[in-house]
Amino acid sequence: MKKNILIIGMGRFGTRLAEKLQDLGHDVMIVDKNEKAIERLAMRFADAQIGDYTTEDMLSQLDITSFDNVIVTIGDNFEDSMITTMLLKRLGAKSVFTRARSDVEYELLKKIGADEVIYADGDATDKLAVRLGGNNLYDYIELSYGYAIFEVPILKYWEGKTLIELDIRRRYKINIVAIKNEKMLNPTPSPEYRFRQDDHILVIGNTRDVFKFDSKT
Repeated sequence: MKKNILIIGMGRFGTRLAEKLQDLGHDVMIVDKNEKAIERLAMRFADAQIGDYTTEDMLSQLDITSFDNVIVTIGDNFEDSMITTMLLKRLGAKSVFTRARSDVEYELLKKIGADEVIYADGDATDKLAVRLGGNNLYDYIELSYGYAIFEVPILKYWEGKTLIELDIRRRYKINIVAIKNEKMLNPTPSPEYRFRQDDHILVIGNTRDVFKFDSKT
């Protein structure tokens, strides 16, 4: 399911996250105070704005409530991160993720209302992008460009049905490599395996196909 995402702060982390989310098919708007940072990215992102995100007047112009997720990735000024997070929550943002660089920053951001505080860099940025883009993605391991292994819950109507009855590969273009729940991990499920309510599946497939499946969970 395509999501509408706002990213504030276009340093290395914010830029990589924005590019990954766009590659996954989401609508991404970027904002930064730095004119050069926005000019550098304007050819790739149709929605790119220069502005002081620590002011309520500027943020209120962005229709904050229209975004599924807002991610604050300001890396060099923690005071700005705190102010921006507080303003976003005041303006009714549905879900605010804010980056922290220490345990102290983590605690402060949680206290002022951040829905989730993130530590992320490098490969972890890609994992965050995938998780933000999904509904119920519990884990993710990238294999090659466009393909990965995901952990997702089963669809409700699968309960009590077998693998062979559901014909999952043909219907959803994904392959189940294991089934897990609180009691077991089954890496070689038989076609006669009958799904239980709390089952999760580890699937391999194209990221977009898995997202389509995830949107149904």
